[in-house]
Order: sequence, then structure tokens, then C-alpha cells
Amino acid sequence: MKVGVLGAGTMGAGIAQVAAQNGHQVVLVDLGQDVLDRANAGLKKVLDRLIEKGKMDQNGADEVAGRIHYSTQISSFEGCGLVIEAIVENLKVKHEVFSAIEKVVDENCIIASNTSSLSIASIGSALKNANRVVGIHFFNPAPLMPLVEIIPAVQTSVETLSKSVELIKSWGKITVICKDTPGFIVNRVARPFYGEALRIYEEGIADFATIDWAMTELGGFRMGPFTLMDYIGNDVNYTVTETVFAAFYYDPRFKPSFTQKRHSEAGYLGRKSGRGYYNYSEGAEMPQPNKDEKLGTEILNRILVMLINEAVDAVFLNVASKEDVDLAMTNGVNYPKGLLKWAVEIGLENVLKKLESLFEEYGEDRYRPSPLLKQMVATNKTFY
Repeated sequence: MKVGVLGAGTMGAGIAQVAAQNGHQVVLVDLGQDVLDRANAGLKKVLDRLIEKGKMDQNGADEVAGRIHYSTQISSFEGCGLVIEAIVENLKVKHEVFSAIEKVVDENCIIASNTSSLSIASIGSALKNANRVVGIHFFNPAPLMPLVEIIPAVQTSVETLSKSVELIKSWGKITVICKDTPGFIVNRVARPFYGEALRIYEEGIADFATIDWAMTELGGFRMGPFTLMDYIGNDVNYTVTETVFAAFYYDPRFKPSFTQKRHSEAGYLGRKSGRGYYNYSEGAEMPQPNKDEKLGTEILNRILVMLINEAVDAVFLNVASKEDVDLAMTNGVNYPKGLLKWAVEIGLENVLKKLESLFEEYGEDRYRPSPLLKQMVATNKTFY
């Protein structure tokens, strides 16, 4: 099958690499020739590193590189069985390109979006034959991250969904199926990891370094929330939060933070700008955390119960199965444990007690426990 990818940025180029490494002829399309040139040069560097590490020989690298064809024309998608769009998160632009793609591919071609936060149903409305639309959401970097969220829209046919799952699994990826709701699984459930950490900072309970220390050293997370936001980019992370907040009709659980907004406005975008929550300029010293275990445990528990509550609510609202929610968080953002399994270890009654305590203290809807959590505690049920 010939695979098309629209958008030769980091994500699009990574998806093209994955498809090519799995034997597909790939056409990578971007309107900017300079973007295509950078993608080509970047792929060469990646393949050279794989050769150096002994994960690929020169012949294999040449074959992968030879399968990717670069073009500035959408008409190059002719003959593709799958086209994945990985461009700017702008619905109007996506409508324009989806309509253009449909005009050059045949009726059996699946047209997918790699969007992380926009409605698949809305994107697919630009198509005359919308039963071919589906969300196929990779995580960055696409060649390394094992998880792919597959999101059927209300228009998506059973055949389109099953073909998409089968194909992505054949690429060695772990797939989870989730409802077409804002943020899907990962970008929805993970919001408190950032939002509650920012809130703890804003209340003056702890600084960035201490919160990061608590989550990594005591919680086992690979990166603390502020280190991770600096890695992702404050502008990108803030935009996703703002999008999810608006899409959920301004539910207080997803309320953005002024701290993050001001950092973004100031150009403190993280590693890519040299300054974020931390200073990455040459010679700058990283701040040292306050390694008070009692404080650190309180920070960890507060953020963790918020994450668990969001995971429970995703199951309550049939966004995904309990298994897929846990798979998504461990394989999409490298959480040390599935949140629902973690909840069982802690005890659902203890999670509920902490949330009720926060709700009573602050009187804010962001701390309201999921109805499913309350139901399960009341009936002495558990997830596993």
C-alpha cells in the first residue's frame, strides 16, 4: 500500500519514517520545499544514528530512504490507500486540505488526521464520503513512541476503523480506540499533571524544582511536569489546554493557568527558546528542590488523585475501556503505572477521600469526584 503524509514537520516526517520502515512506499507532501529539505536531512541523520547503534545496516537505511518521496503537490497522493494529515491545528485549514485530498485519491482511500485535540467528526465534515475519515494520533517522536490512539468519528465506517487498527498494529504499534471527545485519552487524562502542578506553584506551596522532584523521585514519573512542559513547549502545551477547556464548555477541571499563559506570552517557551520554567542558557544553574518527603508526598498525592479521577471519568463516559486508558497513559506519556491500577493499589476509598477533602477545602468544581468513583466505593467494587 502506498501511504501519504501531509506535513513534513517533526510529526509528519516521523510518521513517514515509520511507514517506510514497514515496507510502504511513502509520499511526504508539504507546501514548503525548505520544510521538505529539512525533513529529508533529518531522516538521513536518524538513519545514520540507527546504523551507528547497530539497529540497521547501510542497505536497510538506503531502502527506507528510497521509499520516501518528497513533493509540494497534493496531487502526489494519487494511488494512496492511506493519507495521514499532520499539519497545523486549525480546523479551517484542515477542511481545505481534506477536501483537496479527497479529489485526488480513490474512494477506498482512508483519510486520517493526526490531530491531538480537534474533533474528527468536524474535520471529516469537509469530505463528501466521510465514512473514510478516522483519527490516527501518534505521539512524538513517532518512530519511538509505541502508542497510537485510533479515533472513529460518528461518520467512520466499521471497515475504516478495523482497517486502520489492523494497519497500525502491523507497524508494531500499540493501539487504543477512543471516543471522539476533546483530548481523546492522553491529552484529556494528563491535563491535571500540568494543571494541578501549576496550581500548587501558584498557591506558593512549592517551587518548580520541588514539584518536579516529588513527581520523579517519589512518584516514579520520567519527567516532572515543569521539565516536561519545557520539553513540549509552553506555547504548545498551553494551546492544547486552552483547546480542551473550550471544547469541554469551560469545565473548571481543565481551566488553563495564568502562570503558563504569562510564560508563553513572554517567549519563555522552554528548551526551544532557551528559557521556560528553567533557564537553559549556557552556564545557568538549575535550582535545587526542597527534598522534604512530607511535602513531596503531599504534592504527589494531590496531583495523582486528580489524574486518577480523570482516568476514572474517561471510563465512566465511555471514552475508552479501562484497559485502553491504562495502556494509553503508560505507553503514550510513559507513566510509571496505569492510573486505574495505581488507584486500586492506593485504594479507591482513599482516592475519593482525598478528592472530597480538596473539594471541601477549595469549594471548586475542579475537585469534584467522578460519579463512577463514588459508585464503586459505595458498592465496594474495583477496577482489577
